[in-house]
Amino acid sequence: MNPFTIVIIVVILLAALAILYIYNFNKLQFYRTRIEKSENIIDEALRKKYDKICEINITIKKEFPKKDYLKEYIDLKEKRLTNYFTDRKLVEAMNLIKELIDDNDSINTKEVKEILSEIEKIDEELTSGKNYYNKNNTELNEIIRKFPSNIVAKIHNFKIKPYFDGKNMQDAVLDDFKL
Repeated sequence: MNPFTIVIIVVILLAALAILYIYNFNKLQFYRTRIEKSENIIDEALRKKYDKICEINITIKKEFPKKDYLKEYIDLKEKRLTNYFTDRKLVEAMNLIKELIDDNDSINTKEVKEILSEIEKIDEELTSGKNYYNKNNTELNEIIRKFPSNIVAKIHNFKIKPYFDGKNMQDAVLDDFKL
């Protein structure tokens, strides 16, 4: 075999490895971008939901000036919570609001009904954002685990991420499977 043939074979192998590397890197980036997009959707929806809860809080304070039922939830902005825990807290706030409305007809005004309707639309946005996040996160996690993309992922510091619900299916915690 002459040296020119060996050089051609080496160049072809290096080109094939480069193409494989670029392909895997682009696939990882594709899902990372989709996850970031879904995180932005979730973040925006949580901000809108928080603002609507603050609007309802004004009505509740008018009705009960001596009692601040939603103070813990209104103060969420000052805390540095993840979107997952913020979502949990806002769900708790909504449950409290619904309880207050059921117990006090005076709070159940047309304005409050409109805000609750807007919150339902925001919750639909949140649900679709969470589903989009989890779907793309599943894809990314699968790619990170597979050869040869796991090598590219390790080089670029891609890590397996938990699902939006905070569950890590890679650990030994059995509570992940409880509803």
